[in-house]
Amino acid sequence: MTLLRLLSALPFCVAGLTAADSPSAAKIFDARIGEMEKEFIPLVEAMPAEKFNFAPRDGAFKGVRTFGSEAKHAAFVLYEISSALLGEKNPSATGPNENGPESLENKAEIVKYVKEAFAYTHKAVATLTAENLMQETTDPFNPKGKRTRVDSASILLWHTYDHYGQMVEYLRMNNLVPPASR
Repeated sequence: MTLLRLLSALPFCVAGLTAADSPSAAKIFDARIGEMEKEFIPLVEAMPAEKFNFAPRDGAFKGVRTFGSEAKHAAFVLYEISSALLGEKNPSATGPNENGPESLENKAEIVKYVKEAFAYTHKAVATLTAENLMQETTDPFNPKGKRTRVDSASILLWHTYDHYGQMVEYLRMNNLVPPASR
């Protein structure tokens, strides 16, 4: 009986929707980027400034990125993919280094860089439409290759969450509880 009531109310719910309420590729990806941003930025801000150079040492951790380098790398890739979606040159590229600008060394500079990368990413996903998702653009990781917009947009999410997970561990190794776990 409850299912029948729900189904009978559905036409009234849908009738109230306007074109502005309708889902679109841009809205869907922007919402996912926004959710990620709400977890990623507080995580970066949660690490004390004196720990931004922390990297695990015990075990098989030779050559891994520091916490600050993880944040810069994730932001750089957001810029790299977003610039490909926009058909622009990566505004944060300073060379062949995918760890972001080497000049960024302290917490304040890195947090600012991460926030700017998310703002640029929102600008890029705003260009996504149902009609252009399968359109090929330059592959951000292979200038001679091509990649569909939907493929690039998905990398924005999984790649950033991959580094988010690593950074959560770095916080916990420093006896800090990540903001999303509080």
